[in-house]
Amino acid sequence: MRLKNLESELQVVAGFDKPKIQLEQYCTTPHLAARMLYTAHTVYDDIESKVIADFGCGCGILSIAANLLDSNYNLALDIDNDALQIAKENCSEFEVDVEFILADLISTSTDHLQNKVDTIVMNPPFGTKNNEGIDIIFLKKAIEVY
Repeated sequence: MRLKNLESELQVVAGFDKPKIQLEQYCTTPHLAARMLYTAHTVYDDIESKVIADFGCGCGILSIAANLLDSNYNLALDIDNDALQIAKENCSEFEVDVEFILADLISTSTDHLQNKVDTIVMNPPFGTKNNEGIDIIFLKKAIEVY
């Protein structure tokens, strides 16, 4: 799939109706999602036929992009059940298969993912004054898997 086709496909992914500020919920744009996943796919060969985990999946746009680029299996994790519902609906619209997991990455061990996940994708919370350092926690959790 070409980059512009991927971005075009992702334009219809639904976002949050009522984003939760305390969770720093914002939607990854189709432009950014397409470029992130396309680069991982074409430059690093990290998507096609791989097992992908999407940490803090939100609306599921990165999981959908991974599927469109022929990933083998996808796990989407988020702390918010409402976000997972939106992601499920989006994935259903695209007819892509994703396993959804309700998980708090701060307090949940990622040991069970070791040697089972090839690539982790995420657009983590930035860490406002109420969540300072959350971005580093997400990165550390990803590193733990490897």
